[in-house]
Amino acid sequence: MFIHNHPFPPFILEGATRLIVGTLPPPRFSMGELKKGDVNFCYGSIDGQLWPVLDKIFGLDLKFETTPEAVEQRKAFLRMHKIGICDIVESCERQKIDASDLGMQNVKYRDVLGYLQKHPTVKTLLFTGGNSKNGPEYFFRRHLKMHDMKLEVLSDEVPRIHRFTLPHAANGKPPRSIKTVSLTAPSGSANRAVGSIPLYKEMKRKNPGFTTIDFRVMQYSKHFLE
Repeated sequence: MFIHNHPFPPFILEGATRLIVGTLPPPRFSMGELKKGDVNFCYGSIDGQLWPVLDKIFGLDLKFETTPEAVEQRKAFLRMHKIGICDIVESCERQKIDASDLGMQNVKYRDVLGYLQKHPTVKTLLFTGGNSKNGPEYFFRRHLKMHDMKLEVLSDEVPRIHRFTLPHAANGKPPRSIKTVSLTAPSGSANRAVGSIPLYKEMKRKNPGFTTIDFRVMQYSKHFLE
């Protein structure tokens, strides 16, 4: 049995207004066995699509290499746009050493609600995936249930939007409503699901050169630029 620990602590600066919430980087990030082109930071897999999508949206000219400069580019972007990262999974067990969400067992959650209490400026959670088994929304729903809380639907169209109320905090902060957005997962394995989305099919029909990356750029832009 392989114990897969999250290799990166949450990256949340004072004043952050949004948090990106995923699950875990591929096991090689925890094992220190990176591929060429990996960036040793959250969502840094050369096979992942979050940073390529954000690079297109914001014109960042990011480096995709295993260097401190590439890491600092990403941190600088997050600081500038008041975006944090707080993945939901702290650790899990795996029978097979791969990055499959379905392969995660005996999952231990991070206290995302606790981080939200410490950072009262956060108004939105951006899930890098939906409510399919072992996705970030799926785990967050279970995290809420442990505290007798649940998500309320605001929009059931992709990307699905919900909200929940963070209760009165011990430090005297009043309850506050937080929105969640379940973005299409920025992974190659999610491309089949993208292909079944009616809006993607329509865009592809109008423009045969339209790609799954283009679809994510279109979808993510609204929620990262707002």
